[in-house]
Amino acid sequence: MPAPWEAASGRYARGAAPRPGSVLVLRPAGRMRDGHVAVVSRVLSAREIRVDHANWASGGAKGRIALDQPVVDVSPRNDWSLVRVWYPPVRDYGVTAYPAAGFVHGGQAVAAR
Repeated sequence: MPAPWEAASGRYARGAAPRPGSVLVLRPAGRMRDGHVAVVSRVLSAREIRVDHANWASGGAKGRIALDQPVVDVSPRNDWSLVRVWYPPVRDYGVTAYPAAGFVHGGQAVAAR
């Protein structure tokens, strides 16, 4: 099965700028072997968004849905290619920066199959 970023190619608009309702696609990295996806709930600034996602935490919180969680762009070029994600157990951003493929913009089919 193709990764979400590749699967969206030719079907949905993809880009580097977040929009409410877009899907943030994180690339596989470290212990996150399959990558991760999250739906953008709000865009707060050029470098900060909120997302809804699940299965981000570990331990007893694993499998829970997290709503309106902060994500910050920490990429050197301000292009959303590297992000830090809020980690509820420590009530702060996690220490890991994750590589991001970009945003898939739903409802905008580019080509029919």
